[in-house]
Amino acid sequence: MTPTSSGPVTLDARDVPLGGVRGLTVHRTLPYRDLPTVGAWCFVDHFGPTDARMEVLPHPHTGLQTVTWPLAGLIRHRDSLGSDVVLRPGELNLMTSGAGVSHSEFSADTTSMHGVQLWVALPEHRRHGAPDFEHLPDLPAASGAGWEAIVFVGSFGGVTSPATVHTPMVGAQLVVEEAQLDLEPTFEHALLAVDGPVEVDGVTVQHRDLRYLPVGAEQVRVAAGGGRVLLIGGEPFDEDLVMWWNFIGRSHDEIEAARADWESAPTAGRFGHVEGHDDRFIPAPPLPGVRLTPRRRR
Repeated sequence: MTPTSSGPVTLDARDVPLGGVRGLTVHRTLPYRDLPTVGAWCFVDHFGPTDARMEVLPHPHTGLQTVTWPLAGLIRHRDSLGSDVVLRPGELNLMTSGAGVSHSEFSADTTSMHGVQLWVALPEHRRHGAPDFEHLPDLPAASGAGWEAIVFVGSFGGVTSPATVHTPMVGAQLVVEEAQLDLEPTFEHALLAVDGPVEVDGVTVQHRDLRYLPVGAEQVRVAAGGGRVLLIGGEPFDEDLVMWWNFIGRSHDEIEAARADWESAPTAGRFGHVEGHDDRFIPAPPLPGVRLTPRRRR
């Protein structure tokens, strides 16, 4: 369904085969037609449970933060800042691209893999300049009647994540029986049905779908039977975004320049070098035959 500002709506997940060496299908709910963002959250991919392995060679990013949240399995992250860490369920990897960064992600064990990959659009004051990376193994927990949470971004349930973000926002993993949850009314929110169908304010949200709640909601009732639900939200993001491949900019020309920089120097230059891959990398796809325009909600 197409979301509007007049009320909540369910965003249906669409299957996206990533192909290549990954051989992985993800279930994507953001960006959605007519709704490019929820707060500054601009990308939500839910993957697994699956026995497929994650094998993502070095690739570039601009204008965003990657938020990697594993639910099962271990992920080894390496980047052009020299980071080399193994990410476990309940831990957060947060990479800020600034003007340019590159990284790789590979499965670090042979168990079933399950998780969510999200992107956050960087505002004008932070989308330029130096990249950064945070690995946060100790995140705050909160609980209430019928629910418990790990808060990986922003504040929820009286606790605040140490993760560095650049716009007002929230991200939390909830385990919910049935509960009334307090929300920040200046935020728009969305809830991802991670483990199976859930009810949000009496509406059934199918497994992997995202329920969008516009600004103004002070509470939401969720029934998940002890399953996990991902809550994201933030102040509406009012900057134009041109999104293509792994880049976020403000114009076609910015995206074209980023692609050219990656293709001309994929293991050095603007995006740096990721150790351990023998100069292998993911090449950029061709640009479309039309000029890219900003994604705007309607």
